[in-house]
Amino acid sequence: MHMADALVSPAVSGVMFAASTAAMVYSVRQTKNHMDEKKVPLMGVMGAFVFAAQMINFTIPATGSSGHIGGGLLLAALLGPGPAFIALAAVLLIQCLFFADGGLLALGCNIFNMGFFPCFVAYPLIFKPFIKKGLNAKNITLGAVLACTVGLQLGAFSVVLETLASRITQLPFGAFVALMQPIHLAIGVAEGFITAAVLVYVYHARPELLDAAEKNQVQAKRPQSAKKVLIILGVIAVVTASGLSLFASAYPDGLEWSMEKVAGTAELESDTVLHENAAALQETTAFMPDYAFADEELQEAAAGTSVAGLAGGAIVLAVAGGIGLLIKLGKNRTKAEG
Repeated sequence: MHMADALVSPAVSGVMFAASTAAMVYSVRQTKNHMDEKKVPLMGVMGAFVFAAQMINFTIPATGSSGHIGGGLLLAALLGPGPAFIALAAVLLIQCLFFADGGLLALGCNIFNMGFFPCFVAYPLIFKPFIKKGLNAKNITLGAVLACTVGLQLGAFSVVLETLASRITQLPFGAFVALMQPIHLAIGVAEGFITAAVLVYVYHARPELLDAAEKNQVQAKRPQSAKKVLIILGVIAVVTASGLSLFASAYPDGLEWSMEKVAGTAELESDTVLHENAAALQETTAFMPDYAFADEELQEAAAGTSVAGLAGGAIVLAVAGGIGLLIKLGKNRTKAEG
């Protein structure tokens, strides 16, 4: 559901960058005040995990479309809303700058659509109440499926509204929304089960890593060390980025599929100076556009996808984990000065 620049007008781009920046400021403050300092490594590892997982598009049967997880609900369930939003923003920033996945002008839209709704709406209002009823595999699964579905529906509808506000006439509101919502309903359900699988593993292995878990729910359940859980999740991220990504579906994702159905193409163009400058800047920073080698002779090499996955995951690990560490150090300095 990464929007391209052609879908976004400069005005809408500015508004959504402002909205995402405000959410980021709030997230940093929330992280500084509430996140368990022991979860800083988890912030980096799970950021890399989501980056790798987003590389795998799964086919939506009988549609000719595909989808991938957004990861916002998964991050929020483990880290809390603020740290999750920061980690997902790091993922989307790195995808945009280094892999040309999602437009630079549309970055504010993508961060808001894929980060705000799952982290600050679906997680606290849907997933967390399920956990409060009782921390068990059934409630985790039900909560994850429903929260992911609602979060993605809100994100998909936000894409439609942003496109409408940008006056992209090739994508009339009625036809566009009639395709976007059903296809992302299917993608959301699939993401929910994938998210549930990871969270149920964490629940059985180290339940206190779940953000919503209460002390009286987890005291008797600690069969694995937190370090071992981090290592396992890290290994899964490496295997996913370097190997499983090679088997991603070749079908267009839900957004591209909807655009093709309405406009006959997913490659809409905009020729404003700002769009051209953004494209030029992105072309300069993207060292592996579309997760492939930049050299034309090597672009068809399957190894490019693996290299891109490993490189991107490592960068996300460093950036997301580094941000968490800086916030932790700032918090400790404030305590010392107080």
